[in-house]
Amino acid sequence: MTDHSPADTPTVIEIRDLHKAYGPLEVLKGVSIAARRGDVVSLIGSSGSGKSTLLRCANLLEDSQQGEILFKGEPVSWRGAAMARRPADAKQVLRIRTNLSMVFQQFNLWSHLTILQNVMEAPVTVLGRDKAEAEASARRYLDKVGIGDKCDAWPAQLSGGQQQRAAIARALAMEPEALLFDEPTSALDPELEQEVVKVIKDLAAEGRTMIIVTHDMKLAQDVSDHVVFLHKGVIEEEGPPDTLFSAPKSERLRGFLSHAA
Repeated sequence: MTDHSPADTPTVIEIRDLHKAYGPLEVLKGVSIAARRGDVVSLIGSSGSGKSTLLRCANLLEDSQQGEILFKGEPVSWRGAAMARRPADAKQVLRIRTNLSMVFQQFNLWSHLTILQNVMEAPVTVLGRDKAEAEASARRYLDKVGIGDKCDAWPAQLSGGQQQRAAIARALAMEPEALLFDEPTSALDPELEQEVVKVIKDLAAEGRTMIIVTHDMKLAQDVSDHVVFLHKGVIEEEGPPDTLFSAPKSERLRGFLSHAA
């Protein structure tokens, strides 16, 4: 794969010099990444390197203390400084979050709703879509991820792989500008993991913009245009997957890849 889209392709999400701390613990120490339309950017690194925190900051689920977050060139507006910094515009936050659909490690499906209702819920309540239109769209996305026959099932009746595919359908139903995946396969058994990997590969082949935090080096190698290796809150190395995985420059990345193999 080529490294990143052409320079004239619009940037969907950009993060500049982001800092995030929990009290005295610095988790992100000035990280900058960008995903243009159609890019798949994978974030790899050891547990505690800041990957998931970076993703949550990008989606404004966590407040950062310093740095810029831009969505389609529009910077997030902030009030307050450092540890007291908060987004200043609730409508802007909602608009950005709606356009950056997140898929979590633990599925987060509502247990009291059927799979179809889970996928329909946000388009109806957040976007104000017509129920019949939202249902048709939800059925289409459930077919797309291979579980169209599970519309009337409850989450507890599905395997982990099926639940995660339902969560991906739910994210797609928002018609987002980009998808954010936080370790989408790490809670799954190996055979169920492959069901989800196939869906992610299909989405990448369609040219969807995605940022993926993953421990699966093969997935990162297969679907990414650009891979970022985080170590202790900073970018240790980044580049196209072919180069990064076959000829890593840093000792830390070489060590990480040898342990991940």
